[in-house]
Amino acid sequence: MGLAGSFFADRFGIFERDLQRYLNEAMSAGGEYADLYFEFLSTASISVDEGIIKSATEGVTLGVGVRVIAGERTGYAYSDDLSPERILKAARVAALIARGPASVVKSGFEDARPHNLYPMLRAPHEMGLAERVDLVRRADHSARAYDPRVFQVQATYADSLRHVLIATSEGRLSFDRQPMARMSVTALARRDGGAPQSGHSGGGGRVALDFFLNQKTPEHFAREAARQAIVQLDAVEAPAGEMTVVLGPGWPGILLHEAVGHGLEADFNRKGVSAFSGRVGQQVASPLCTVIDDGTIGNRRGSLNVDDEGMPTQHNVLIEKGILRGYLQDQLSSRLMHSQSTGSGRRESYQQIPMPRMTNTFMLAGESDPEEIIRSVPKGIYCTTFGGGQVDITSGNFVFAASESYLIEDGKLTRPLRGATLVGNGPEALKYVSMVGCDLELDEGIGVCSKEGQHVPVGVGIPTLKIDKMTVGGTAP
Repeated sequence: MGLAGSFFADRFGIFERDLQRYLNEAMSAGGEYADLYFEFLSTASISVDEGIIKSATEGVTLGVGVRVIAGERTGYAYSDDLSPERILKAARVAALIARGPASVVKSGFEDARPHNLYPMLRAPHEMGLAERVDLVRRADHSARAYDPRVFQVQATYADSLRHVLIATSEGRLSFDRQPMARMSVTALARRDGGAPQSGHSGGGGRVALDFFLNQKTPEHFAREAARQAIVQLDAVEAPAGEMTVVLGPGWPGILLHEAVGHGLEADFNRKGVSAFSGRVGQQVASPLCTVIDDGTIGNRRGSLNVDDEGMPTQHNVLIEKGILRGYLQDQLSSRLMHSQSTGSGRRESYQQIPMPRMTNTFMLAGESDPEEIIRSVPKGIYCTTFGGGQVDITSGNFVFAASESYLIEDGKLTRPLRGATLVGNGPEALKYVSMVGCDLELDEGIGVCSKEGQHVPVGVGIPTLKIDKMTVGGTAP
């Protein structure tokens, strides 16, 4: 028995012959394709509020999901009991839901994991509790020390380790050990009894605890959260109307993710409900825009050695110099659209069915100096951080709240703004991109993407972007 066999025998108590038996049962009522997704997830978190450790939690979940595809029909069942009887029952239920033409299960498996994007000896939660407590206490102390107007701090450190095993009726066998760690800090500041203002910072990825000791320390995130809160104390009400908008590098890529990325997921396009449906090969953005989704970047929050269908993740070019090149495909959509999977099938846990989802989505850098972009704007706003937002996939219309933004006057950043929102349409906004900076940044590692009730970790990023025309919603008289 090889490394893969030893892995799933030790973690899940099963062998290749067991997997073949379960897949045979899943295909027993007919079907074109079936897969098994085994998951063992351990989680831990610790938080500090007002200088006091408020919570420390640990948990473990274990289970298997069985899926059968027959044409457009999908049968799915899961069990948190890995006894043979329960797995066989789940396989039978999935098979009956997706009754289809008989198909033959391939005999034997081939290892399908080509990447090793986050090698490490120990997962974050395998480190000592005292080290994690020290991280959140350091963050609390640093945020308070930044400025006496900071009066409340919340800091959280959370990590997890997910073991997955995926076996398919096509003979593909994948296993992975997926670590994740994240630190987040929220600071509140107030001046002379006025209204409190907040700032938030955080980051992490598929990293070990050493990342927070040697690369992005608790002090780094704490100072940034405190800085944002202090900036807002001097903010003025944002203007309203149509104007030039400049997006800063990094986290503002969340606008690209929401307003454009979701519209490029294949399930929306095969159903014809996306603003990008049927537009492959057409100009959908400024020629300055090239949009990538890449799940192969080492240690990034959205990266995976294999997706949740056992396919290797890829570097996918979605929009190239303004031309739409393709969609993010999972197994079901690629079959129905007569295409190939792009390694984009993702799910929150064994209890959910996979869907086409983003990993790390970003726009490639251009040639413009970021300072020159600011100087080119006589009047507009500059947005560096976003909070919540909404997008309509069918129309591409979006509304996003900017949690940190500045007025641009005569080519200079002047006053910080409060209450600015961006209102627009994803495909239309990309057409008005007139300058792209040379300063591409990915976010710190905080992104969580929601779709149909499922939440998965993602990464976003952009260089500095100038959008010549966008509606700004503000509260200034």
